[in-house]
Amino acid sequence: MPTKTMNDDLGKHAMNVTRISCTTLLMLWFSVANFAEGAENESTQPTRPNVLLIMVDDLGYSDLGCYGSEIETPNLDALADNGLRFSQFYNTAKCHSSRVSLLTGQYCIAAGDTSLSHAVTSAEVLHASGYFTAMSGKWHLDKQPTDFGFQRYFGHLSGACNYFRGDNTFRLNGEPWIVPDKDFYTTVADVDYALQFLNEAEETADPWFLYVAFNAPHAPLQALPEDYAKYKGRYDEGWDKIREQRVQRQHELGLLPKTSQPSERPAHIPAWDTLSEKRQAFENKRMTALAGMIDRVDQEVGRLIEHLDETGELDNTLIWFVSDNGACPYDRVSQKIEAEPTSGDVSWSDSTGWAWARNSPFRLYKQNQTEGGISTPAIVHWPAGLKTKAGSIQRSPAHLIDILPTIADVTGSTIPTTFADRDLRPISGQSLLPIFEGETIDREQPLHLLFSSDRGLRDGDWKIVSFRQGPWELYNIATDRIEQNNLAHQHRDRVTEMARTWNEMAKEVLHTRAFDPGFRDSSEGPTSVTATHPEWTDFSVNPMNNVRGSAGRKKTTKSKANTSKKARGSIRARKNTQLQRRESELHLTFTGDDPGIAIDHLPENLPLGPYRLAFDLLSEAEGNGEVFYTTRAEQSLPKGQHIPIEIESDGKWHSHTIALGDATKIYRLRLDVSEGKGLAQIRGLRLLSPQNEPVIRWPIAKIKVLK
Repeated sequence: MPTKTMNDDLGKHAMNVTRISCTTLLMLWFSVANFAEGAENESTQPTRPNVLLIMVDDLGYSDLGCYGSEIETPNLDALADNGLRFSQFYNTAKCHSSRVSLLTGQYCIAAGDTSLSHAVTSAEVLHASGYFTAMSGKWHLDKQPTDFGFQRYFGHLSGACNYFRGDNTFRLNGEPWIVPDKDFYTTVADVDYALQFLNEAEETADPWFLYVAFNAPHAPLQALPEDYAKYKGRYDEGWDKIREQRVQRQHELGLLPKTSQPSERPAHIPAWDTLSEKRQAFENKRMTALAGMIDRVDQEVGRLIEHLDETGELDNTLIWFVSDNGACPYDRVSQKIEAEPTSGDVSWSDSTGWAWARNSPFRLYKQNQTEGGISTPAIVHWPAGLKTKAGSIQRSPAHLIDILPTIADVTGSTIPTTFADRDLRPISGQSLLPIFEGETIDREQPLHLLFSSDRGLRDGDWKIVSFRQGPWELYNIATDRIEQNNLAHQHRDRVTEMARTWNEMAKEVLHTRAFDPGFRDSSEGPTSVTATHPEWTDFSVNPMNNVRGSAGRKKTTKSKANTSKKARGSIRARKNTQLQRRESELHLTFTGDDPGIAIDHLPENLPLGPYRLAFDLLSEAEGNGEVFYTTRAEQSLPKGQHIPIEIESDGKWHSHTIALGDATKIYRLRLDVSEGKGLAQIRGLRLLSPQNEPVIRWPIAKIKVLK
């Protein structure tokens, strides 16, 4: 402020100047103070972590070095050694349903199955929270990742593809991408593009979320030549010795109590020494290929880790590594079994024998809700956030449904309760952040286990499980992790109560139907010892080219329901067609000319027509389609009437309604939606009455005529 001794002539000017100077200094002081306070706050506030979510396909519980394997996986082992391993981490036992649970925090059916119509994805949650979102690899759900919150995407929309040739479902940021004619391998390409996306993300100031979904080691068994060569000779001793060695390492690692014994070799798996020389040679090569494919996954994960280390992002990146289900036992068609599977010309299917060894120490496989189907490796690495001891093993049960709520928790993101064009349902998972912080969690509700006709429930230490609609079995996982001692007959009340809980959750949480197999005449031992399946390897014959490896297997007679004649109205796959029912959809793979589906016997009590056939179709197959139907009982397909259908093979859903003439009664029905190779999905398939009401809907578990 001006003093009283100032010159009166300059007083006014001096006062103004001084006021301006003081104001400027005061503003500068506040600016510096605010900057310093902001810098201090910024330095004390942790940066939100990046999130790297890695999923592999059909990986067995013991397929990584850090879970007991002889396969060399140094990069994943290092993540486990410096992070956290789960010993009881669960999935849904199936590819597409596990992906739904992983992304949405819900059970698959509750989320709307592959349509995700009742859910939001982790990409949508994190993108709304300011994250850069990207994905590479296998999608296996409806539409495309770019329709569900991913800003960048490279990969294939299909459930599996040739590793060297890919397929026509590859996309790059929503647009078709043509697979190169040479120097291509899907597992490598997935990481090539993942690294490109990371480079883009690092040009922004935003944290990022990257989901890498490897197709490996899902069939077809195809390894890069150098990866295959690395494992030649390692499997000469066969699956009995390999399984024994893996279990021993699991004991040494502390994954299993040293007093525990692995599940016994079931009747459907012969001793290695009893196999023919030709069978041994082929099985040896199949496991060599699998080992090379898993090794390659580890090498590609290593490239991602190296990049994060070089860019200084590794410490504050939350890395998850999980599998969608256990090892696959389904032995379908193999080609060129005399060759080596190191090019796109050679395509082999899975082996039930090696699936048994790879799921050590557990029983059964992919699709089954036993531990061999649902329990797989799960690794968490996050130096900046994990407070657990490096290399520790977490024994609390957890599930893929827990990943989204955990990610939302650690990133400060909000999972919405409403979303445009979707009727959201509550998530069923819960945050595992307390475990990351060295604490424990109590599960808010039991873990509901379901895929197709296999069911289970994990409630605390107790678990009930049903194999292919068989009777409930009961196990105390705390004392019997490997499910050896079926206690159902000793604790019938507990089984009844847990079965009631399963049905309540099926209705209230999953919005699906109930199930009650009862006890029937089950043995006291586990079903897996005597179980068979029509798609498991038939080891009584030598392997053959272009013949299903399960060709000689017969279905097990389990109950009247399983031995009864196929219900009227049931769908069958025609030649060159593989058909899978996935909840409300039919997924079709066409391998040759003239494929399709047929209903050989429509119910006799249908209301009178004329009828219309309606359905939604997503096609990536060749050519147009046709509907056939017969109007006389003595006619067989393809005799009778036929109507051509124009098909759009653009990988998008299209609705079709076809009038089936003026016949008041039809007996047989056939639907072709392709003329050649490719993939297609059908949903909402129904026969409509003259009043436009559905008289039958497909797929059906048990025929029900709707009046």
